[in-house]
Amino acid sequence: MSGAIYPSLKGRLVVVTGGGSGIGAGLTEGFARQGARVVFLDVLEDESRKLEAALASFDPAPIFHRCDLCDVEALRACLADIAATHGPVDVLVNNAANDDRHTLTEVTPAYWDDRIAVNLRHLYFAAQAVAPAMRERGAGVILNLGSISWHLGLPDLSLYETAKAGIEGMTRALARELGADGVRVACIVPGNVRTPRQMKWYTPEGEAEIVAAQCLKGRIEPVDVAALALFLASDDARFITGHEYFVDAGWR
Repeated sequence: MSGAIYPSLKGRLVVVTGGGSGIGAGLTEGFARQGARVVFLDVLEDESRKLEAALASFDPAPIFHRCDLCDVEALRACLADIAATHGPVDVLVNNAANDDRHTLTEVTPAYWDDRIAVNLRHLYFAAQAVAPAMRERGAGVILNLGSISWHLGLPDLSLYETAKAGIEGMTRALARELGADGVRVACIVPGNVRTPRQMKWYTPEGEAEIVAAQCLKGRIEPVDVAALALFLASDDARFITGHEYFVDAGWR
């Protein structure tokens, strides 16, 4: 599938969290195809090294940094190292998340804290880390990845959905706080995207049910999410901020 080329993305420094697999890998490759300087963070070292090798022919080639995003000090240090080595971040894509299933009765305070750290907290502190340089330059983009799950009230995801709903509120708050300095903040809400991780949750029958509930009868791929992220990160979207945008094939 051919896609649009955004000249404004060429040479920009893009950081993608959770960029080593699934939707994140699609985002990493998508920005690399635009000629952006991509650094992607992940804890999945094997998958990330394979992706880094697969994209090594790109100019510039994406660079992998292992980083535990739940460790806020490690995240801050990683982003500071990236800025010291490559310059200020132009685009932050807060993608990393984990949708392990759980029921209400299973959630403990420790699991609550862990899931909030995995699915919400690091987005805020990553944004906090890159915002000063963006404000100083009067330009920058922060893209947060939400989820269709809480809009549909899907089962066995109550804590994940709580975090993902919070991301949309955080997006609007940060867009207001940073907008006066020319920094844009938006949220992408994927539907059910066909990735190896998602496929482990669904039988062929379950997958067919999802497609039947969509207005468009096809399977969403990571490249479809990346296509929206590229537009929102580009100068073509210069007056788009503070809202969420769906890539869900009209799933209802």
